[in-house]
Amino acid sequence: MASPVQQPLQSGGGKRKGKAQYVQAKRARRCDGGGPRQLEPGLQGILITCNMNERKCVEEAYSLLNEYGDDLFGPEKFTGKDQQPSGSEGEDDDVEAALKKEVGDIKASTEMRLRRFQSVESGANNVVFIRTLGIEPEKLVHHILQDMYQTKKKKTRVILRMLPISGTCKAFLEDMKKYAETFLEPWFKAPNKGTFQIVYKSRNNSHVNREEVIKELAGIVGSLNSENKVDLTNPQYTVVVEIIKAVCCLSVVKDYMLFRKYNLQEVVKSAKEPPQLRPKQADEKEAKLEPGDRSNQSDPAEGENNQQVVPESSEKPGPTEPGSETSAVKEGGADPELAGQVPGGPESSGNDLS
Repeated sequence: MASPVQQPLQSGGGKRKGKAQYVQAKRARRCDGGGPRQLEPGLQGILITCNMNERKCVEEAYSLLNEYGDDLFGPEKFTGKDQQPSGSEGEDDDVEAALKKEVGDIKASTEMRLRRFQSVESGANNVVFIRTLGIEPEKLVHHILQDMYQTKKKKTRVILRMLPISGTCKAFLEDMKKYAETFLEPWFKAPNKGTFQIVYKSRNNSHVNREEVIKELAGIVGSLNSENKVDLTNPQYTVVVEIIKAVCCLSVVKDYMLFRKYNLQEVVKSAKEPPQLRPKQADEKEAKLEPGDRSNQSDPAEGENNQQVVPESSEKPGPTEPGSETSAVKEGGADPELAGQVPGGPESSGNDLS
């Protein structure tokens, strides 16, 4: 019989390392940080869109979130691995109690290694999800955008939008309805009330119907308090629905239109005044031609430049953020308003952000 083929030796004389050693090392690195490694139901965090550079986006997100997180919630506290909780020095006669204590020590050491911000796999291109622990994501993101809106200082290059995610559930209509009934109560259940709109976005998902989701969520908001009204121009609350594969991300944010749909690139831009040559050109044309016709043509352009509060035209994210994002309303006479505002957004975007 032929003898078995032996593995070739390395130049150093040692044997080749088995694949199992690399797998074990990879698993150790993966489990060292603790927590989930991909987007799944039950998480809170921040959903970030970027422009073709996810690695740089994660670096910018960590820098920005740690800067404002320390300012808002205080510095993050760490506990080294050498300072893990240890068991009692004395011998435990009860074996069951000793096992329970050991399990508790393991859980405590795992929680100590969890970071405040941790990037997880989102399941979509140009989308990054940062899991948060022990903080309120909507409060943190609002604080970041408010500071950037006031100072007009640009602090990111590849990050486009930064949306807080207060809760996640399975992306099936029945699961979303059941989850939203309790999720929306802090903002819309009586005696709380307010104007609202619903913004829907779906990625890598084809089994969820947009119209059905919008209708059901709007009905839930109306059932919590009949005084909740729809406002597509300047709503008090915006219900954000982001669906990625089989996970639905929900949040309720404020100042959605003021902060340019939570776009970090647009919120730092200030509204520019119309060029100084335009009034002179208009005067010359009025002097040469009939003033009535030319004045009517120049007024709409000036009016568009003055429309700083038009919400649907406040974002120019590029190819990663198409204009398919929809603001939705409840049933009962608000559909014509929606039909009139959604198509008008892209046409006025250039003047609003100039």
